Amino acid sequence: MLECLNGDRWRRWVPIPIRMILGVGFMVHGWAKWSRGPAAFAEVLNQVNVPWPLANAWLVTLLEIFGGLALLMGAFVAIISIPLIFSMLGAMFTVNIKYGFSAVKTIGLTPEGPQFGPPGYEINLLYIAGLVALILGGSGPLSIDALRRRRRQRHLGVAA
Repeated sequence: MLECLNGDRWRRWVPIPIRMILGVGFMVHGWAKWSRGPAAFAEVLNQVNVPWPLANAWLVTLLEIFGGLALLMGAFVAIISIPLIFSMLGAMFTVNIKYGFSAVKTIGLTPEGPQFGPPGYEINLLYIAGLVALILGGSGPLSIDALRRRRRQRHLGVAA
């Protein structure tokens, strides 16, 4: 059974859950920035000495919302992954790296439950790894990229 699931027949479907998880993740983070207002995010960027904090706040907010949507739809995945990787590297080196690797740090326990500290750079690396996997492996079927590829092959008379 396991060998059947790992066969070539199923490999082309691998990018779909990666695209869905990353796309939703980026959109949720972008929407959080949008709902609080990019100016509020700019204050955070200013505190960590990011140049042009307001311009970068708008850029990152829109990149996460529309880049996440592009991942969900499988549109221009290899292209949009590059600025998303740079965004993750920026977050990692300006905010998360000083908190170490672990994304979840229990710092205490109260009657209400565990208390958690700031997240480390583990999640940034996971996002980057997923994006690299999509760049190298493609966006898979059920994507705008696959539809564009099939149309281009049909136009050129190439067998799919």
